[in-house]
Order: sequence, then structure tokens, then C-alpha cells
Amino acid sequence: MLNTVIDWIVQAVNAWGYFGIFVAMFLESSFFPFPSEVIMIPAGYLAFEGEMNLALAVATGILGSVTGALFNYWLAYRYGRPFLLRYGRYFFLKPENLEKLERFFAQHGEISTFNGRLIPGVRQYISLPAGLSRMSLGRFSLYTALGAGIWVTLLALLGYFLGAHKEELSRYLHNATILVLIAVAGLSLFYWLRHRAKEEL
Repeated sequence: MLNTVIDWIVQAVNAWGYFGIFVAMFLESSFFPFPSEVIMIPAGYLAFEGEMNLALAVATGILGSVTGALFNYWLAYRYGRPFLLRYGRYFFLKPENLEKLERFFAQHGEISTFNGRLIPGVRQYISLPAGLSRMSLGRFSLYTALGAGIWVTLLALLGYFLGAHKEELSRYLHNATILVLIAVAGLSLFYWLRHRAKEEL
């Protein structure tokens, strides 16, 4: 049964093509918590099969992620916190979640738009506190692109290298996040140590 579902997902991604990757990653990065694993891992597998170009699939995924993040950034920047509190509940954003995101952003600073992109449940909405704080658009775009680039590339490569073992795709579709969380922990520790060293100077 699960293999049938995986086959359907792979066929759907192939049918949607690069535009489908862009739209899905836009949604995943904005207001709709669409699982990026479901798109980028099959895209990597299709690249292994010769049905897609790996570099183009990754670039399209990153572009969709950044565009979706910019949409959230613009909403927060343009309409502010009252708008998000009033309408966010229609897009799975509760007031208490927005408060947690704002605390996360305040605690970690602008770098949170980078490492936040690698944390499930945070990456969809980390753009909102960035917009509310009127973070520099250039820095926001750069950090977002770097974070999204790591995530999208990892998933696509995972699908590519699993191409010879299709039966394992179902397991990695659910467990890919673990690898990323380890990377996030390492990157966050590095940033914290670096920031602490600067404060001691």
C-alpha cells in the first residue's frame, strides 16, 4: 500500500514538472504547511531516472521557497501584527504560535531566518517576525536563500542517491528531517559560540 502511494507521488511530481515544484515549495514556504519532503525527494529520484535535471529541480525548489518566504515577509511588513493576529488563524497560525516565533526571532536575531528554514514547523512562518521587525530585505533574502538551499538540496540529493533503492524512499520521506535537525544543532551552536566570543571581546 505504501509503495503504491510513493509511486503515485513520484508520478505526480513528474507530471507537474518544474512549475509544480515551484508552486509546491512556494506554498510550503508561505502560509500552507505543505511537506517539502513529498516534493523534493521524488524530484531527486526523477533526476536519477533521467526524467528531470537535478540542478534545475534544486534551483526551482529554492526559488519557490524564497518567493513564498518573501510573500510572508511582505504581508507582515505591509499589514503588521494586528493583521496576522486577525487572519492568521485561517492559515494555521495561532496567536500563541506567532508569539513563539517572535521570541525565537528576538532570541536568535536575524540569523534565525537562516537556521529557522531548517526547523520543521518554524520554516513556514519565520518570515513573519522578520517582516514585523522590518529586517533588511537584502539580508532576509540572502539568509532565506541559504537556509532553503541547504534544505532543498539535501532532500533532492537524498532522492537522487536513493534512486537505486526505491523501496527505501518511503522510510526516508518520513525520516529525512532527523539529518537536518542535526545540522541545525551544529550550525546554531557555531553561531552561538561565535556571537558569545564577539561579546567577550
